[in-house]
Amino acid sequence: MEDEVSPRTRASNTRAQTPALLKGLLFGPDGAAFSPTHTRKGGRLYRYYVSQTVLRHGSGTTEISCVTAGEIEAAVIDQLRIVFRQPEFVAGTWKAARAHADDITEAAARAALRQLDPLWDKLFPAEQARIVTLLVERVDIGTDGLNVRLRVDGLVGLAREMLAERIGEVA
Repeated sequence: MEDEVSPRTRASNTRAQTPALLKGLLFGPDGAAFSPTHTRKGGRLYRYYVSQTVLRHGSGTTEISCVTAGEIEAAVIDQLRIVFRQPEFVAGTWKAARAHADDITEAAARAALRQLDPLWDKLFPAEQARIVTLLVERVDIGTDGLNVRLRVDGLVGLAREMLAERIGEVA
């Protein structure tokens, strides 16, 4: 006889498998935080972020009440991927990393950051969430789009991690 899994355990496992990448990082036009939540319909899981303003004061109290988790997370990841390819970003990360380890070359920093793009989809969700938390300080969503504010110290730390992995592969 098979063991039945309680709904609470199943929900906990589902959340563990699909962590909210932007938990604590997403804010609306009124400055209120957005919290991750989900619902099930027809056996299917729907994830989204809802404004704290709406949770406290009801719908119609803010311009943006909720956003689909998959869409907003994908938009933030797309912006990160674009940033990783910008030469001035690579040069800035390299200069900041050199303050901690002067043997890092700009070419090595560029290669390390470029390797993150194809590697992203192969990472476990928990590792993706760790990297987003490391890199992103805040995401402001508005009616005109979103603004992703990055953490410079996190970028340097990630570049150093990626460099260490590249050096480990070569050795």
